[in-house]
Amino acid sequence: MSAPKKSVSKAEKVASAASSVVPASLGDTGAYLADAAQRTALFLDTMLDRGNNYIAHLDEGTPPLLKFEHETVLDGHDMAHPCNYALLRLVPPSGMPVNPAARPVVVVDPRAGHGPGIGGFKFDSEVGMAMRAGHTVYFVTFRPEPEEGQTLFTVAQAEARFLEEVIARHPQCSAKPVVIGNCQAGWAMMALNAMRPELFGPLMIMGAPLSYWAGSSKLNPMRYAGAALGGSWLASLTGDMGADRFDGVHLVENFEKLNPANTWWNKYYNLWSSVDTEAERFLEFERWWGGFFRMTGSEIESIVENLFVGNRLARGTVMAGDKAIDLRNITAPVVVFASWGDNITPPPQALNWIIDTWGDERAIAAAGRTIIYVLHESVGHLGIFVGGDVARKEHDQLVTSLDMIESLPPGLYEMKLQAKAGLETQRWDQLEPGDYTVHYEHRTMADISALNPEGREEEAMFSTIAKVSEFNADIYKTWVRPWVKLLATRTVADAQGKQNSMRMQRELLSDKFVLAPLIREQAKKAREHRTPIADDHPLRILEKQVAQKITDSLNQYRDRNNEKTVADARRMFGPQGLGAWFKPDVPDADIAYARAQVELDKVRAAVLEHINEGGFAEAVCRIVLAGMASIGVFERRSFRLARLLAQLPANARGSASPDTDWIALLKEQARITAVAPVEALNALEHMLPTKAACESALAVSAAVMMIEPTLANPRSEIIEFLIDTLGADPQRVMELALRLTQSLESAAEPVAKVKPVAAKRVRK
Repeated sequence: MSAPKKSVSKAEKVASAASSVVPASLGDTGAYLADAAQRTALFLDTMLDRGNNYIAHLDEGTPPLLKFEHETVLDGHDMAHPCNYALLRLVPPSGMPVNPAARPVVVVDPRAGHGPGIGGFKFDSEVGMAMRAGHTVYFVTFRPEPEEGQTLFTVAQAEARFLEEVIARHPQCSAKPVVIGNCQAGWAMMALNAMRPELFGPLMIMGAPLSYWAGSSKLNPMRYAGAALGGSWLASLTGDMGADRFDGVHLVENFEKLNPANTWWNKYYNLWSSVDTEAERFLEFERWWGGFFRMTGSEIESIVENLFVGNRLARGTVMAGDKAIDLRNITAPVVVFASWGDNITPPPQALNWIIDTWGDERAIAAAGRTIIYVLHESVGHLGIFVGGDVARKEHDQLVTSLDMIESLPPGLYEMKLQAKAGLETQRWDQLEPGDYTVHYEHRTMADISALNPEGREEEAMFSTIAKVSEFNADIYKTWVRPWVKLLATRTVADAQGKQNSMRMQRELLSDKFVLAPLIREQAKKAREHRTPIADDHPLRILEKQVAQKITDSLNQYRDRNNEKTVADARRMFGPQGLGAWFKPDVPDADIAYARAQVELDKVRAAVLEHINEGGFAEAVCRIVLAGMASIGVFERRSFRLARLLAQLPANARGSASPDTDWIALLKEQARITAVAPVEALNALEHMLPTKAACESALAVSAAVMMIEPTLANPRSEIIEFLIDTLGADPQRVMELALRLTQSLESAAEPVAKVKPVAAKRVRK
């Protein structure tokens, strides 16, 4: 018989619950308090180091924060139209040999309030990955102060001159440089590429906003800030009050307002909570985050009017002199990297320019262009550039896939990466370097549109905001600007800038602080007698719970504030507000789509006149492209096999020459199949007049598409369809494919990958 249950009073229940979070003894409490006191001393000591680093960086002239030795190649100060930009060549550490045959890589950092170095102040970075792959790496840097009269066009001219110099320094390399543009530098490089396409190889734009009206109220509330401020006039006023200087600290403050929980609490709590291991990372990042650079008033005004508020780049209405900048002029492949964790440049802002510029994915292929995008699930804006995991995965694979990227048939793709670990071993793995297998999936404009969580209807409101902004800007420039410029002086503006709270908090909490010696002494004692407690200590657990509560409260404050900003913008500029007077323009996507249809009709008419022209090589390309369309994927290994087609035995080449440029043929035939896919396949019977030619072409195509010679793989449907259509012998095709596969396999050479080297600190 079971014992009767003992009744438990309410007081006992409360006491029992409390005991789960309150330490059982005073000794436990004392241990926690001792640990907390030591962490506080080390935290304050780290904050003093931050202040000292800030002051030292200023005294050094705020040089770029690179982990690599470097030499200056060209300085924009010495050019006919001076600017504060310069070109550096980065010196690779020992153990990272340069491959003379590898094309150069040029990394361009953003000038959005901070100084340069974000793309290369870690070894696991864009710069580090390119060096490990054997590329000579150049870095475009800039000084904290602009030159007098400097404009965005002045900077573009200097950057074009930098690329000319890079090309001239590598005469042995026929391929143009790979350019990586981070954030703001992404749209700057896109604009320059459209003006000077002959200077560029593949262009990679990382976290770069090109479609400023795109997004949603949840993804990026920053786009509504321009509405709350009435448009671009405030940026113009700020530049004028600075006597033609706009302080980048204002942009940094805007970034910090996006995430008050991190700005006011998390980054400091994380440092205090894990000060033994977090201090070095904190100081490294803060050294960059606390470097505030300035622009001319003309530069910030052009950026805000043309891009942030005007959204003119995607539609092709930004003017460079007397010519409009048309992104369709870009001929080299463009790779776009975006992340769902990025609240500065979420995927819609990074990708919608493709819709607004091209209108139809077939127009991209018909024009012979290649656009690839990569989506990350969670990394934040800065993590795109400095995240070690991102560098070792996405950046590494982008660099090692350059030959593939540039040789893809024209079109729109999404790049997908999958870890090789755990996958069934593939017979062609030796042709694909690295720890990941990479493939490219065909995408359409509908796929990009689907990435917009709230659709694109609200962009009409931002069209109204842009018109109101122009109205306000005209009033300011006509009636207010002359008086502001008359009164503003550089001396007063510089003094005001030094009093900014973001500068003051760093400068005051340094060794200049009156209590700094006491803090240093306490930190020294804490290190000598450090007694950290375990993470499962009850008070440590309670501490983290309280910290999370504070974070949650600040996030709720942020969300409420964002919701109010969005609601106010919709109320003021929506169809019931100023939208009734300032009517929105026709959506850019509609204009681009209509233009694309006209151009596609013209291209299709021209293609159909010559649809039956070509022989064995052209037919193989059409079959491969049809196979790609049927499965929607083109694998990196497939390209490396296509590169071996020049080694085909004579009895498998058909009428194709040993010197056939298969990549160029694929690109040309992709333009044809984009506008006339059915007619292109129907023409195969004219291009392959004999049964033997048909069977050989089908076998070659099957091998290139990585289809098993048995043709039992479901991916071989297009081959089976064409066997039937062209009247080929299935058994004969299988035998030829098997022999061809064996021939290619014996000819294949493993693609060597430069081994990573251990991180080694070198002179900055």
